[in-house]
Amino acid sequence: MTRFIALLRGINVGGTRKVPMADLRALCGELGLTAVQTYIQSGNVVFTANGSTAEHEAALEQGLTRVFGLQIDVMVRTADQWEQLAAGNPLRAAAEAEANLVLLGVPKRPPRPDAAAELLERATAGERVVAAGDVLWFHYPQGAGRTKLSPAVIDRLVGSPVTARNWRTVLQLAAMVKG
Repeated sequence: MTRFIALLRGINVGGTRKVPMADLRALCGELGLTAVQTYIQSGNVVFTANGSTAEHEAALEQGLTRVFGLQIDVMVRTADQWEQLAAGNPLRAAAEAEANLVLLGVPKRPPRPDAAAELLERATAGERVVAAGDVLWFHYPQGAGRTKLSPAVIDRLVGSPVTARNWRTVLQLAAMVKG
């Protein structure tokens, strides 16, 4: 059995695409996932199961469509992968100083090789974008709500849907998946 983290993209934002966490945990149980925990309302799930990340992504996406009638992208990583992502944060100093202003961007598929450079060309107000393996790290000194790097722009330049979590959430999920 392996510990996993699933990230649901774009739920419970601005009163739309509502997915209650209790219902999400119930769905996970129906799918055979065990030791299921959620963290905050933005779609973070820690669970134990056999199988691959791709299998769990597909099962969760199909289940979310069936139960909630919503097409939601799900990105799944193993506990080991998550630990490596957290340890490899190239913006650690900024993250420790401003945990809510540094975000980990987890794409559905590996980003295009030039994605970070193209995003940096559009960045303003000291924003930084750094590729680290199959993820991107963002620093929004003025806050993510003020950036011109919208989710649509990020998805287009990365070449796949991306979901992001701030440094505080990255660390909390790392603690949960170990626990």
